[in-house]
Amino acid sequence: MPSPIEDYALVGDLHTAALVSRDGSIDWLCLPRFDSEACFAALLGDERNGQWQIAPASGISRVRRRYLPGTLVLETEFTTASGTVRLTDCMPVRGTDPVLIRLVEGVTGRVDMRMTLAPRFEYGLTTPRVRRHGGVTQITGGAHTLWLFSPVPVATDGGSVQARFSVAGGGQVPVTAVWRPAHRAAPDQPAAGSLAAQTARWWQAWVAGLRCGGEWRDAVTRSLITIKALSYQPTGGLLSAPTTSLPQQPAGVRNWDYRYCWIRDAAAGLDAFLATGADHEASRLMDWLTHAVTGPAAEAQPVYRVAGERRIPELDADWLPGYQGAQPVRIGNAAAARTELATFGYLLRARLAARAAGLPGVPGPGQPADLLSFLQARWQRPDIGIWEIRAPPRHFVHSKAMAWAAADAAVTMIDRFGDPEPAGRWRRLRAQIHADILDRGFDPERSSFTQRYGAASVDAALLQLPLLGFLAADDPRLTGTIEAIGRDLDDSGVLLRYQAQGPADADGLPPSAVGYLPGSFWLARSLAAAGRQAQARQLFTALLELRNDVGLLAEGYDPLRRRFAGNHPLAAAHIELISTARALSMD
Repeated sequence: MPSPIEDYALVGDLHTAALVSRDGSIDWLCLPRFDSEACFAALLGDERNGQWQIAPASGISRVRRRYLPGTLVLETEFTTASGTVRLTDCMPVRGTDPVLIRLVEGVTGRVDMRMTLAPRFEYGLTTPRVRRHGGVTQITGGAHTLWLFSPVPVATDGGSVQARFSVAGGGQVPVTAVWRPAHRAAPDQPAAGSLAAQTARWWQAWVAGLRCGGEWRDAVTRSLITIKALSYQPTGGLLSAPTTSLPQQPAGVRNWDYRYCWIRDAAAGLDAFLATGADHEASRLMDWLTHAVTGPAAEAQPVYRVAGERRIPELDADWLPGYQGAQPVRIGNAAAARTELATFGYLLRARLAARAAGLPGVPGPGQPADLLSFLQARWQRPDIGIWEIRAPPRHFVHSKAMAWAAADAAVTMIDRFGDPEPAGRWRRLRAQIHADILDRGFDPERSSFTQRYGAASVDAALLQLPLLGFLAADDPRLTGTIEAIGRDLDDSGVLLRYQAQGPADADGLPPSAVGYLPGSFWLARSLAAAGRQAQARQLFTALLELRNDVGLLAEGYDPLRRRFAGNHPLAAAHIELISTARALSMD
């Protein structure tokens, strides 16, 4: 069985990323890029679906982990009856080939170690062929080859490589794997030790250029490293998460593939990068947005692949058992083929932020006549909402508010930068949407905005209204909404997305009762904006306590089981941590 989600740390090379468990097992890795097929997929099944474990052979009494300060270099220290050993894992920032470095170092005594390298290419479908070439092991399956460089003798068994060795205090055993397409020749042996040191220096140099001081410096720095690690270096696209189908509730069906780039994450990530001095990353992310969202407004998608590709067909990987039995395992995401009205609000707000920061090459509103005409015709129609429901479209208040935000951003750019746009039409559209939301999306009896027109329930996404400036943050209609969300959606300190009672309710799926961590940060920011500083800080401090031992956050948290839930680590959770820390520091 895979480890609990919170037991996984992340290493990556800005093209892809691996999840490493506390027991020294790499249980998830897609090569050569984030959304490629996985060669280690034990996370969604067991060791038969592919993993790479290096750990003491027996008798582990304690495990301690940390990232080297300011880096994505992971250290795991195992203590046994005979001594202590340290495992260092990292992926050097990509040069020609993806490289995985695993350094085993003796700290005290002598420790017997074991290694099992069992890749199963194509999401666990393909058992590879193993060949030995002197001190190099070639592991080939289909279009993929892993080349293993190890100074210790290895044995092969049914598509797996195994080794037993011991390491004494002061000793070091470097083990390295290099991925190449199967048709290419063997690479040169990497210099594992120097590459690991070089990787640490690269990350430390990047962090040194950031502005992330203040009360929560360490948490903000770790979150910045995490979202940088989830950025695809060739294009600047920001991944939602490196995993697919980690369930939002135990053994449930709310299992989605997050290895893609959402426009809303890009907009929020742009703000986080700009706020912390990562202007290069902000500029690259804006480049990705500009290149991905092209053509007529009607063709814009809420999500794209890491290089901006549009097609993300969804299929069920029925050969994988799923994380602790959660089915289905999904590859791809059907949300790409549906219209999400909020996309345009996020896109235009990102352009406004980039232009205000003076980033080069940022377009204005973009296809202005087409976009304005599209929004004028489309905003009154239902959509799938921020949660991308698998049910008939609805008139979600958040979606309407983001259409308002698109018009508001366009007006602001016209006023600030003198864009030659029809300012009057944009202003009329903004006023029309605003009035409609107040008329049809607000429940006077509850003194709260509602999830959708004609409903009485609330939605965590409504917490974005004060952050958008839709009304003054201390407006009674917004403070009433905050109160209603606290009453109806709070689950032991973590907010639910919304109340899903079953298929007849909002989303066409069975009920869910696991908190959504970004929504809880929205609540902290909304409380701060409304002047409730003490309550906001208390909530933020409690959310920081939910991070795992190396400072990572997943999509959700199950307070009953005290476990992470959903895909991990989630970029949006770390972006909102950064934004909330900044909001509280400013106040």
